[in-house]
Amino acid sequence: MASDGARKQFWKRSTSKVPGSIQHVYGAQHPPFDPLLHGTLLKSTPKVPTTPVKAKRVSTFQEFESNTSDAWDAGEDDDELLAMAAESLNTEVVMETAHRVLRNHSQRQGQPAPPEPLVHEQEPKPVAGPPAAELPAAPGGDLRLVKSVSESHTPCPAGSASDAVPLQRSQSLPHSATVGLGGTADVSTLGSSARSNREASRLDKFKQLLAGPNTDLEELRKLSWSGIPKPVRPITWKLLSGYLPANVDRRPATLKRKQKEYFAFIEHYYDSRNDEAHQDTYRQIHIDIPRMSPETLILQPKVTEIFERILFIWAIRHPASGYVQGINDLVTPFFVVFICEHIEEEDVDRVDVAGVPAEVLRNIEADTYWCMSKLLDGIQDNYTFAQPGIQLKVKMLEELVSRIDEQVHGHLERHEVRYLQFAFRWMNNLLMREVPLRCAIRLWDTYQSEPEGFSHFHLYVCAAFLVRWRKEILEERDFQELLLFLQSLPTAHWNDEDMSLLLAEAYRLKFAFADAPNHYKK
Repeated sequence: MASDGARKQFWKRSTSKVPGSIQHVYGAQHPPFDPLLHGTLLKSTPKVPTTPVKAKRVSTFQEFESNTSDAWDAGEDDDELLAMAAESLNTEVVMETAHRVLRNHSQRQGQPAPPEPLVHEQEPKPVAGPPAAELPAAPGGDLRLVKSVSESHTPCPAGSASDAVPLQRSQSLPHSATVGLGGTADVSTLGSSARSNREASRLDKFKQLLAGPNTDLEELRKLSWSGIPKPVRPITWKLLSGYLPANVDRRPATLKRKQKEYFAFIEHYYDSRNDEAHQDTYRQIHIDIPRMSPETLILQPKVTEIFERILFIWAIRHPASGYVQGINDLVTPFFVVFICEHIEEEDVDRVDVAGVPAEVLRNIEADTYWCMSKLLDGIQDNYTFAQPGIQLKVKMLEELVSRIDEQVHGHLERHEVRYLQFAFRWMNNLLMREVPLRCAIRLWDTYQSEPEGFSHFHLYVCAAFLVRWRKEILEERDFQELLLFLQSLPTAHWNDEDMSLLLAEAYRLKFAFADAPNHYKK
């Protein structure tokens, strides 16, 4: 018998495949071995460790043998082992599971394999199985049965060995959920789950920020730029518009005082709506409200009365501009956001105020008036005589588009389409007539969080909005068709993602152009 040193030297220089040599074993925990797909595994390529490990001393063959178990330990030869497996396992179960594992492996190639459960305290080394040529093909496909390492360590009671074998072998198969060849439903489910987790995380951030004794408005603006979760949108809008103070303790008193002040205006001014000096204003308001959208909201008598009071009081208290068509559209987002705090309807186009208590409606009416007033204070030159603010913004839009997309600008000029013919409404209504209400609310989330969002950032949104339809615009070869397209853009199916893309492009334009007006000069 050779000495320990001789055995050590023999083990170091031996390259033949012997029981216990380092090769992958394909069995219940691995996809069936296919020489065409896994031919590279037959080559002895060194395994690169994923994490740095300490150098181990060279072990003797006896130490290696004592720490390694494989198919030869049971004392069975290959034929007996495979015969036992064929008798013990149901063929249909084997085939179904093997096909499933093969599909899993084919789809996940190139991805890091999940960590396998440890059988020993130290990581077990893979053990070689019989050569591929000696494995009999399973019926109906090129799938092979190999006894896995995990099965050799499964305890088996002496009295029920034959009954336990199928259970042990079936349990060694992977139980993880498989992904079908299509994979579409699972991918969409994962995407929806990730989106829900992201929204829940954002909502938590808003709640933590709003729960403090003094809300950090600058941080709130940063958080709101990418959209405000529905549960916290009403309070966030009131804070960002300047209606409510940042200090939590002062808010109840401020709300009570402002609501009382608004209803004092109603008592003092609203009866004058039939006076000769104001009847034209009230008449125009009364005509414009039914033209607003969404119709399901506006046609409710309670809502019509609320909007008439809000618009008439604002016009009386702002004689420099008075009421101008377009202001009526700016009431809707505030009212819908504040009313949704008290109803369960998810679709903002189907809001029904019938079940809202009268006192709650009174408070919502006052809140809507003050928030709309804060907005209009920043863009009042849009609604004074001759509307100089809108005229200037349309001119700036024309110049901006001529710099960023000369081809679109030239196409409009060649067909004699003037920017005032389609962009006047964009500025006058803040795109309320161009996008669905749900998208307008998302747009206003960003406007509220941007410095001068309604007066300044809106210009870049309009430019991005126009260039968004570049392909369709260039395809039109007629003045009438061009104008009809620009006045009725196909945005009915837009959602928050479309608005986010539009806002991102608008921010890019602002970043490049706002602080460097000569950047795009010809």
